[in-house]
Amino acid sequence: MDSQKEALQRIISTLANKNDEIQNFIDTLNQTLKGVQENSSNVLSELDEEFDSLYSILDDVKESMISSIKQEQARKSQELQSQLSQCNSALENSEELLEFATRSLDIKEAEEFSKAARQIKDRVTMASAFRLSLKPKVSDNMTHLMVDFSQERQMLQTLKFLPVPKAPEIDPVECLVADNSVTVAWRMPEEDNKINHFILEYRKTNFDGLPRVKDERCWEIIDNIKGTEYTLPGLRFDSKYMNFRVRACNKAVAGECSDPVTLETKGDTTIESGQHYWEVKAQKDCKSYSVGVAYKTLGKFDQLGKTNTSWCIHVNNWLQNTFVAKHNNKVKALDVPVPERIGVFCDFDGGQLSFYDANSKQLLYSFKTKFAQPVLPGFMVWCGGLSLSTGMQVPSAVRTLQKSENGMTGSSSSLNIVTQ
Repeated sequence: MDSQKEALQRIISTLANKNDEIQNFIDTLNQTLKGVQENSSNVLSELDEEFDSLYSILDDVKESMISSIKQEQARKSQELQSQLSQCNSALENSEELLEFATRSLDIKEAEEFSKAARQIKDRVTMASAFRLSLKPKVSDNMTHLMVDFSQERQMLQTLKFLPVPKAPEIDPVECLVADNSVTVAWRMPEEDNKINHFILEYRKTNFDGLPRVKDERCWEIIDNIKGTEYTLPGLRFDSKYMNFRVRACNKAVAGECSDPVTLETKGDTTIESGQHYWEVKAQKDCKSYSVGVAYKTLGKFDQLGKTNTSWCIHVNNWLQNTFVAKHNNKVKALDVPVPERIGVFCDFDGGQLSFYDANSKQLLYSFKTKFAQPVLPGFMVWCGGLSLSTGMQVPSAVRTLQKSENGMTGSSSSLNIVTQ
């Protein structure tokens, strides 16, 4: 009966997880569908704007060319009209002179005929008809204002959408989460020498797997990344996971996002597996404090280190200066200076709780035990306060020290009983 219940409970858990996964995928599809509609509307609007801009430019060019043609027409017309007016006037004067000369042939008296002949000669000499250029000042040719837009038409016929870079591929194997930083590495599916830069987007989450659509934080953006790797330093890992995605950009447009990758940060409060690290700094007015871990079953009025469900180091700057490690009402004096910041390292699976000088990474003390249930970070303060940095990755120096810590580790068996 019990085994069947356990099996059924596993099935229920599996079904619940699958339903949650499908619901998240449905939310993703709905958001994508909405995005398709919105983005299609946006690009259609942009397309209209671009073509309207082209039409506006073509209209301006057309108006300019029409103006040039009309100006040339007016100039030539004015020149020809002026010439035509001069010629008409000269012709009129010449016809009058011709008629006068013809009549003069009928004059009988010699003196009068001689006088008329001299007048005709003088008028011919001064006649405008003989000073006119009988060549048009301008031609009727307007071919210099003709156009041939065959190349432009051909160019317009080649108009197409912008070349968009393909989506990068994040390589989870090359990504690193360490020392309060995340290094994300990616590559392009094929070489593209027109890529100008990359955009990295990230956000914190408490869900593994594909990014959730609902009840999630907004994506934060790092722009203008020139390489195919980027390190986010100085992070606070106050969530269990982080989502990452990358976009490639050329000089004109950004491409599709890469498939999102979820990296585990192990930033949680209840410690039930793995390795965890946090740091504590006492305020200047703090007289006495304890730092460590405890089971959830620790009593409300139990002090850290005075039960078998808690482990800590204790600093007392009040009546006397003491620096000790405490567990199960046993104490061991620590013959080292109290550091400005204390780093706490908990290896739940390895059954180890270690305290370090957070600045120098010098080991202060280690407890070796076997944790029987999940533990929580524990703190006790008398007069003053503590500054706490949580959600931190285990420093590389601490990991290295853990490997060489044999022979330096204290244990609860070496603690002396504290008199009640």
